[in-house]
Amino acid sequence: MDSKAFTIDLIQTQDYQPLLRGAPQTCGMRSGRVYLLPGQDCGQHSTNAHEEQLVFLAGQGTSYLGQDQSQTIPVGYGKILYVPPHTLHNIKNTGTEPLVYIYCVTPIIQATT
Repeated sequence: MDSKAFTIDLIQTQDYQPLLRGAPQTCGMRSGRVYLLPGQDCGQHSTNAHEEQLVFLAGQGTSYLGQDQSQTIPVGYGKILYVPPHTLHNIKNTGTEPLVYIYCVTPIIQATT
Protein backbone atom coordinates (compact mmCIF):
# COMPACT_ATOMS: atom_id res chain seq x y z
CA MET A 1 0.00 0.00 0.00
CA ASP A 2 1.34 3.39 -1.00
CA SER A 3 -0.38 5.51 1.66
CA LYS A 4 0.22 9.20 2.22
CA ALA A 5 -0.56 11.45 5.18
CA PHE A 6 -3.61 13.70 4.81
CA THR A 7 -6.00 15.81 6.88
CA ILE A 8 -9.78 15.85 7.13
CA ASP A 9 -11.78 18.86 8.31
CA LEU A 10 -14.37 18.09 11.00
CA ILE A 11 -17.86 19.38 10.25
CA GLN A 12 -19.61 21.52 12.83
CA THR A 13 -23.13 20.15 12.39
CA GLN A 14 -25.25 17.43 13.98
CA ASP A 15 -24.67 15.11 11.04
CA TYR A 16 -22.67 11.90 11.30
CA GLN A 17 -19.34 12.34 9.53
CA PRO A 18 -17.38 9.38 8.18
CA LEU A 19 -13.67 10.12 8.47
CA LEU A 20 -11.59 7.08 7.51
CA ARG A 21 -13.30 4.38 5.46
CA GLY A 22 -10.70 1.60 5.57
CA ALA A 23 -8.79 0.23 2.59
CA PRO A 24 -7.61 1.61 0.24
CA GLN A 25 -7.72 4.92 2.15
CA THR A 26 -6.05 3.27 5.19
CA CYS A 27 -4.46 -0.07 6.07
CA GLY A 28 -7.71 -1.10 7.77
CA MET A 29 -8.61 1.65 10.24
CA ARG A 30 -12.07 3.19 10.04
CA SER A 31 -13.33 6.23 11.94
CA GLY A 32 -16.13 8.74 12.12
CA ARG A 33 -17.49 11.68 14.08
CA VAL A 34 -20.67 11.07 16.09
CA TYR A 35 -23.00 13.80 17.42
CA LEU A 36 -25.65 12.73 19.94
CA LEU A 37 -28.30 15.06 21.34
CA PRO A 38 -29.34 14.67 25.00
CA GLY A 39 -31.08 11.32 25.45
CA GLN A 40 -29.82 9.88 22.13
CA ASP A 41 -27.61 6.79 21.87
CA CYS A 42 -25.60 5.22 19.06
CA GLY A 43 -27.28 1.82 19.40
CA GLN A 44 -25.88 -1.37 20.90
CA HIS A 45 -23.36 -3.07 18.62
CA SER A 46 -20.29 -5.30 18.82
CA THR A 47 -16.70 -4.57 18.00
CA ASN A 48 -16.46 -8.14 16.60
CA ALA A 49 -12.84 -8.80 15.60
CA HIS A 50 -11.93 -5.12 15.97
CA GLU A 51 -10.77 -2.91 18.79
CA GLU A 52 -12.19 0.58 19.15
CA GLN A 53 -11.13 3.88 20.66
CA LEU A 54 -13.54 6.74 21.29
CA VAL A 55 -12.21 10.27 21.82
CA PHE A 56 -14.78 12.57 23.43
CA LEU A 57 -14.74 16.16 22.20
CA ALA A 58 -17.81 17.59 23.98
CA GLY A 59 -20.60 16.70 26.39
CA GLN A 60 -21.18 13.96 28.97
CA GLY A 61 -22.56 10.46 28.64
CA THR A 62 -22.43 6.84 29.68
CA SER A 63 -21.02 3.79 27.95
CA TYR A 64 -22.98 0.57 28.46
CA LEU A 65 -20.98 -2.63 27.97
CA GLY A 66 -21.88 -6.31 27.79
CA GLN A 67 -24.90 -8.31 26.66
CA ASP A 68 -27.11 -6.89 29.41
CA GLN A 69 -25.35 -3.48 29.33
CA SER A 70 -24.80 -3.80 33.10
CA GLN A 71 -21.23 -2.46 33.04
CA THR A 72 -21.28 1.32 32.78
CA ILE A 73 -18.43 3.78 32.41
CA PRO A 74 -18.91 7.57 32.45
CA VAL A 75 -17.60 9.26 29.30
CA GLY A 76 -17.38 12.82 28.05
CA TYR A 77 -15.20 15.76 27.18
CA GLY A 78 -11.52 15.09 27.82
CA LYS A 79 -11.90 11.29 28.07
CA ILE A 80 -10.92 8.40 25.83
CA LEU A 81 -12.73 5.05 25.98
CA TYR A 82 -11.12 1.80 24.80
CA VAL A 83 -13.48 -1.02 23.78
CA PRO A 84 -11.81 -4.44 23.38
CA PRO A 85 -12.61 -6.91 20.59
CA HIS A 86 -15.88 -8.89 20.76
CA THR A 87 -17.53 -6.41 23.16
CA LEU A 88 -21.17 -5.35 22.93
CA HIS A 89 -21.46 -1.67 23.74
CA ASN A 90 -23.61 1.44 23.42
CA ILE A 91 -22.94 5.12 24.07
CA LYS A 92 -25.73 7.32 25.43
CA ASN A 93 -25.80 11.06 25.95
CA THR A 94 -26.91 11.37 29.58
CA GLY A 95 -26.00 15.06 29.79
CA THR A 96 -27.75 18.27 28.83
CA GLU A 97 -25.42 19.29 25.98
CA PRO A 98 -24.55 17.46 22.74
CA LEU A 99 -22.15 14.52 23.16
CA VAL A 100 -19.58 14.57 20.36
CA TYR A 101 -16.90 11.95 19.81
CA ILE A 102 -14.66 10.39 17.22
CA TYR A 103 -14.40 6.62 17.02
CA CYS A 104 -11.45 4.75 15.55
CA VAL A 105 -11.88 1.06 14.75
CA THR A 106 -9.13 -1.26 13.59
CA PRO A 107 -8.94 -5.02 12.98
CA ILE A 108 -7.12 -6.94 15.69
CA ILE A 109 -3.83 -8.48 14.77
CA GLN A 110 -3.07 -11.84 16.32
CA ALA A 111 0.37 -11.76 17.95
CA THR A 112 2.74 -14.44 16.83
CA THR A 113 5.08 -16.07 19.31
